[in-house]
Amino acid sequence: MRSYRFQLYPNRETTTKLMKHLELCRFTYNKLLEILEKEKLKNPKDTQALLSQLKKQYPKLNQVYAKVLQMVNHQLWSNILGLYKKKTKGKKVGKLRYKGENRWKILNYNQSGFKIIKTGKRLDILKLSKIGYIPIRLTRPIPGRVKGVIVKRYPTGKWYALVQVENTTNFLPKTGKTIGIDVGLKYFLTDTEGRQIENPKFYERTLQRIKLVQKSFSRKKKGSSNRKKWRLKLALLYEKLTNQRNDFLHKLSRYYVNNYDVIAIEKLNISGMVRNRYLGSKILDASWGKFFQFLSYKAEEAGKKVLTVDPKGTSEGLTSEQPDRDYISSHRILKRGLGQPWQPVERRPLLLITAHAVVEGQVFSGKQEAPTQEI
Repeated sequence: MRSYRFQLYPNRETTTKLMKHLELCRFTYNKLLEILEKEKLKNPKDTQALLSQLKKQYPKLNQVYAKVLQMVNHQLWSNILGLYKKKTKGKKVGKLRYKGENRWKILNYNQSGFKIIKTGKRLDILKLSKIGYIPIRLTRPIPGRVKGVIVKRYPTGKWYALVQVENTTNFLPKTGKTIGIDVGLKYFLTDTEGRQIENPKFYERTLQRIKLVQKSFSRKKKGSSNRKKWRLKLALLYEKLTNQRNDFLHKLSRYYVNNYDVIAIEKLNISGMVRNRYLGSKILDASWGKFFQFLSYKAEEAGKKVLTVDPKGTSEGLTSEQPDRDYISSHRILKRGLGQPWQPVERRPLLLITAHAVVEGQVFSGKQEAPTQEI
């Protein structure tokens, strides 16, 4: 199942209705959790059966589409399962918390209760049961059959529809080319064709702005209108940062999937690596995990392959001072992914490509005349 995000443009009346439905979902979640803890229920079907009783006890719940309330119950048990999995891994976990005011953000229309109406204009229409018609901007065609729609309110106050579609395949022409990729901190990645993609620096200005706004926000009196104003400023900056990062990662992963049939990467334990007190924050900022995720699902849809290999030994005998360290590692990753023995590679000048060039779609081939010296 794939999700595509499109912005919604509800008017004031519809926004009020959406907020009311969110509050009723939060109320339902808390009631189900309260009963579950009190009666020690062990099965999702037990709490599912309680929904009809809650509707009789609280008639206001009938204002919400029935399937949406069922998905509230589903979310409750998903949270319980998440805690259980953490506990089985030896992590210390507490009990589920009740949702506070404004802490419920989604309305999940699963399988039914929605309809997308094409208008042929800039904005189309999303029809939601018991809410009505909401303008939606479809920025791209929706591939495949729509299985569900999740309406989500973001901290900026904007509304989006996450349109869930069955996995589809759109096989791209074969290129007959393979490539190995080594990610890093000095450079975002280095590949076997001699490209070095710089770590994005174009959002450093956004990060600096976030620090300044966060400092001002923390000084505002809690509950004041001024604090709410600065919270919105902060949310808008975080949204901008997320959009900048995702734009870079989407375009870079799309380039490799379009141009290569087989892409070899390391299977990194990123969750373990971020525990490094000196490098953890830098690894998180680099977003390697999200890049690998984008590569994988794009390759699956396009009929391409992403090979993951054990990272052990891919940098053996190399020092951080070597300018072509990552280039050599990328070749080792590719050979290991293809199941071929490692052979020395020819030294070549590496081509630095800026993050801005990636965003502008200017990732060049990087093929250059290579000296015959082996490394």
